[in-house]
Parts: sequence; structure tokens; C-alpha cells
Amino acid sequence: SLGAGAKAADEGLLGTAAMVKQRGKQAVKEVRATEHTVHLKKRLFGVTFKKRAPRAVREIKKFAEKRMGTKDVRIDTALNKFLFSKGVRHVPARVRVRLQRKRNEDEEATEKLYTLVTYVDVGTQFKGLRSSLVEG
Repeated sequence: SLGAGAKAADEGLLGTAAMVKQRGKQAVKEVRATEHTVHLKKRLFGVTFKKRAPRAVREIKKFAEKRMGTKDVRIDTALNKFLFSKGVRHVPARVRVRLQRKRNEDEEATEKLYTLVTYVDVGTQFKGLRSSLVEG
């Protein structure tokens, strides 16, 4: 038997989860852009040297798919070049990316929206940067 406080807390969590689910479906419909810092070092820990840069691309795609809620994720060539800039083995530890959810112009496309991931140059200073919504 659960106490009254535990029941109320459980109901509160369910209510919040339902609200997040509703908001999530609504949010996927709109076009927007956000900036994030992706910590590649923790995502590539233990990965074989010759597979690190290709895995970094896959990890960024997975990150973008999770954040933006679209299956179709496209990586910009500048971001790809940055990931491979120090070779296949020595991938940069962090990368700042802009995720842009856009409308799909292709008529036969199964998804109405896609995500374009572009590179944002911040140098080597990542301290204090937060995920943020980008206007424009």
C-alpha cells in the first residue's frame, strides 16, 4: 500500500509525462533552429581508432534525431570536414552544432520535415555555452 504522498507524486509524474508527450508531438510540426554542444569524447570512448570519425558522424545524427524528432537527418559538408580534420582517429573532443528543422520540398518524401546539422565555429572555448534557440 502506497502512502498518500507517494500516490500524489506518482499521479503528478504521469500528468507531466502526458504533457511532455503532447508537447513533443506539437513541437515536431514547427520549423525551428537550436544550437548545441555535442561531447564527442564521451560518445567515442572505447571505439576502435579507424572507426572513430565515421562513428562521430553517426553519433551526431543520432543526437539530432533525438533532439529534433525527425528520422531524416542531413550532415553539412563543413561539419563532416571538421570531424575528419585531424584524421580518422583523432576526432575533436567537442563540437558546436546548429540543428535546423526544415520542411521537406520533395513531394514523394515520407517525412514532412528533415533536420540539417551545420557546424558552428566557436574556436576552443566551450565553457559557458548552453543549448539555445536560434532566431531567424
